[in-house]
Amino acid sequence: MKYTQKIGFMGQGYIGKNYSDDFENRGFSVVRYSVEEVHKHNKEKIKECDIVFIAVPAPTTPKGFDDSIIKEALKLVGKNKTAVIKSTIPVGKTEELQKKNKNIFVFHSPEFLTEATASHDAAYPDRNIVGMPVWNDTYKKRADEVMNILPKSPYNLICNSRDAELIKYGGNCLSYAKIIFVNIFYDLVVNSGANWETVKEAISADPRIGKYHIDPIHKTGRGAGGHCFIKDFAMLSKMYDEFVGNKYGKNVLKSLEEKNKHLLTKTKKDLDLLQGVYGRAKSKKRKKYQKN
Repeated sequence: MKYTQKIGFMGQGYIGKNYSDDFENRGFSVVRYSVEEVHKHNKEKIKECDIVFIAVPAPTTPKGFDDSIIKEALKLVGKNKTAVIKSTIPVGKTEELQKKNKNIFVFHSPEFLTEATASHDAAYPDRNIVGMPVWNDTYKKRADEVMNILPKSPYNLICNSRDAELIKYGGNCLSYAKIIFVNIFYDLVVNSGANWETVKEAISADPRIGKYHIDPIHKTGRGAGGHCFIKDFAMLSKMYDEFVGNKYGKNVLKSLEEKNKHLLTKTKKDLDLLQGVYGRAKSKKRKKYQKN
């Protein structure tokens, strides 16, 4: 099929690269830009693109959410063109960025790629979601244009950008909480003398639970690690504090965070990612985490 739109991709990590590959495979004219030398020369060409997908780092740090790279990326989008943020961003951020970039149309479309299967996930998504910061016919037409160029999916949703932002956090943080519970339950099973493999197999057979995030020991250690779980749960805790602030809810989230820090630190898993989100642990805390 011949497509008329020129599609830009900013960021060529595992998200941006695999989405770029899929669009090229489906016959789109694609422009890739990143700070790496191989794509650096395409910086000015981004302005020519009708729709630009932004998949750049958006870290959660000890000082909070850092949207500086996204802001710089938006400056490169051509006047009256469409920008689609794939990076995970906190609730209300799309609206904020749209207000600061009135010469373009800004949307949020969360990604659901797993790093190990990113190529397949990009080409065969289980969900396509496009979030609109303004609810009117003009934005709806643009949102439809974005939805129509995405690879086919069994579930498609155009919604408010706040909904889209929280859909991403909800999915990741539910998985995070599941991982923490599984680790706690694993210790109970092992220390009580029961057989973990038997218990795990039977629990996984429950369709409400399934086989995902059911292994307490994953890759290099224990706990919810990786480039998404640590930063996204920290950001969820900040958002809950800001918008809800219920002390019992805050205590639950804090306990989950502390248990995860303990698991990661004890098994020396993703310590660089942990430090990037929370900062360097003080020596007393570090010893406490490593003790048990």
